[in-house]
Amino acid sequence: MPRHNIILTGFMGTGKTTLGRLLAKRIDYDFVDTDTLIEEQTGLSIAKLFETRGETAFRKLEADLVEDLALKEGQVLATGGGLVLNPHNVKVLAATGHIICLTAAPEDILARVSQQQNLRPLLSEKDPQTKINELLRQRDTVYKQFPQLSTSAQTLEQLIDKLLKLIDALPSPGAVSL
Repeated sequence: MPRHNIILTGFMGTGKTTLGRLLAKRIDYDFVDTDTLIEEQTGLSIAKLFETRGETAFRKLEADLVEDLALKEGQVLATGGGLVLNPHNVKVLAATGHIICLTAAPEDILARVSQQQNLRPLLSEKDPQTKINELLRQRDTVYKQFPQLSTSAQTLEQLIDKLLKLIDALPSPGAVSL
């Protein structure tokens, strides 16, 4: 029986990495964080990549990585929030797994990313809350094409249980064309 990949996407600070690790452990899958993998491959932080090579180069690295990851199964993938803005990435990943979009209230996103050590390149602004709201509006149509799960005001255990129920209710990958 195929072990379809589970792809967690959504905006930064929605819990993709945290939930991805827990989910992978629960279902005995490998966990892969695309941003971490890119950092390991390049030897640069995401912030440094954006600064030195630009967003376009970073998105190319993501697309190349997607091609490689889609060849494997039994993975929980936590993607960068912009990875699914590329329709080709979506097509490749959807053929081998379930893409689920994690969401959170904009205020929760700011609180979560503010606690992280590494400043997010897209939030290095005077008013990060306004930037978050703007980016969420820009990405709304893309994110809404996927089944969604809000990570606000719930425990990690509740979220994992809801995520597993959501995955069980989805058709097999490739059965629905996006």
